This record gives sequence, C-alpha cells and structure tokens, in this order.
Amino acid sequence: MKRYYLNHLQKLEAESIFVIREVAAQFERPVLLFSGGKDSIVLGYLSMKAFAPAKIPYPLLHIDTGHNFPEVLQFRDTFVKYLDVRLLVGSVQKSIDTGRVKDETGKFATRNYLQSTTLLDAIHEHKFDAAIGGGRRDEEKARAKERFFSHRNDFGQWDPKNQRPELWDLYNGRKHHGEHFRVFPLSNWTELDIWQYIFKEQIQIPSIYFSHIRDCVIRDGVIYAYSDYLHLDDAEKKKVQSMTVRFRTVGDMTCTGAVKSNAQTVEEIVQEVAALRISERGNRADDKRSENSLEDRKKEGYF
Repeated sequence: MKRYYLNHLQKLEAESIFVIREVAAQFERPVLLFSGGKDSIVLGYLSMKAFAPAKIPYPLLHIDTGHNFPEVLQFRDTFVKYLDVRLLVGSVQKSIDTGRVKDETGKFATRNYLQSTTLLDAIHEHKFDAAIGGGRRDEEKARAKERFFSHRNDFGQWDPKNQRPELWDLYNGRKHHGEHFRVFPLSNWTELDIWQYIFKEQIQIPSIYFSHIRDCVIRDGVIYAYSDYLHLDDAEKKKVQSMTVRFRTVGDMTCTGAVKSNAQTVEEIVQEVAALRISERGNRADDKRSENSLEDRKKEGYF
C-alpha cells in the first residue's frame, strides 16, 4: 500500500483546520477576530478550506481604532467579499464617545490599549462564546503561554496559571455562563511558516506588507508612517523623510513600526524573514511600554 507523507506546511495546515472544526463543533456562537493582517488573513483562508464547499459558519469581527492604515481597510472589505462572510466592526471611537474609555493624550498617545474594552463589549453584545484569533507562540513571551483553547472568565480576563491541559489533541471547551474562549489555531506556526504558506497558496495580502516609498519619522528607534494620528513635536516634523519601507505586522498607525526593506514580492519576503532574528512585534511601540506590557493587556481582555 502506498503511503503519503505530509510536509511541514501540510501538517500545520491540517492541525489548524482540525482546531477550527473543533470550534465549530463545540461552540454555539464563534467569531473570527480579523485585523486585516497576514495571520488573520491566513485564518480566513483556512476557515474557507475547513468548511468547503459550505460557507464559513461564523462572522468576522474587526476592532477599528479609527487610526488604521487605509490600505488595510480597503483590503479588509475586498477579502470579506472573497470569503462571502458577514463582517462586524467594533468601533473604539464609539467606545470613546459613549464614555466607555478615555482617549489618550500627549506625544505618545495611542488607541491600541483601548481596543480591549471595545472587543469585550462586542463579545458581550453578540454573545460570542469563542473568538478565534491569529496569535502565534513565536511572537512574544506572553503568547508563548497560550493554549489552543484559551479560557477567559466572565470578565473576559486571562489567567496564564489556570489553563487547561491539552493532551492527545483533546480540547476542553466547557465553560460557565458568561465565560468564553479565545482559540489560536496558528499557535505552532512561525512568521516564516505564515509567509511560506502565503507563497505556496498564492494568498492575497495588503500592499503595506511589500516594500514601498512612504513619508516616515523615526521615534525612539521605531520607524512610523507619517499621519495626522501621530502627535509630532516641532523637531520631529522637521525630520519627516521619504523612506523605502514595508510592515511586518498590522495595527494602529500610532504604534506600528515599519522596517527598511526592498522586498517587493512574497518570495523576497520569505528570504528576508528567514534571515531575521527579531520578532515582528519588535517593531510595535505598544509592546515596549513595559517589560510585561502584552501579558498585562491580555489579562485585561486584550486579544
């Protein structure tokens, strides 16, 4: 009898699809958290594969800070039509207007920290019991502590010391009323795996991932795309310069840093990432506010 062996990417794909199908089997109202970034795009693509020829049985949820890259928002709307799914948008601006959160002020103001409240409000409003996210364990030490099925209490908070064992591919989705799970089907993928899969499957991605010329300003070693959302002082305004850059990660324009790069194709990005030794979140200013910045936010309900 002829045997078939899966390669590395095929094993990761099969594992992720298995987890995605477990979500559909165990939960009544799941949702896919969608940022417009490469990981959530791959999750959308895997979801389509998992349930084909049927439609994806859950909507996409985007938490809009109001400070997003225009290219990403345009891609988001195109991708939703391609997947033929319903898109829900949680607005941080609405959370500010209703007094749920307070907009930051000052030179280093960002809305990235305000997303947690908007996300938890959306989960509560729509009664979602599982939120599928594109987190990977290689991104940051806090995410390395996550399980595939990550329990959240009735306040939406995460306790890294109280996670359930996951032996023999068994995932425990039992919960009390008001609790929910965050599910991470890409946990075992690396940034390089994601790009190799995008290359292999010819998946479309936003243009900001490719090298392009953009007005930028450097602050504390981070290259920011110039925009009206940045609170620049007079000295910084004089230092705005045209640079050839691309982005390794997608987020709020006030905290997402670019990298100098000439990679204009997915194949060139694969080669570039293979040579890098810094995680893509190394260019996120929000993760540098404190040593445990991301873990603290995850405990409060952040993605």
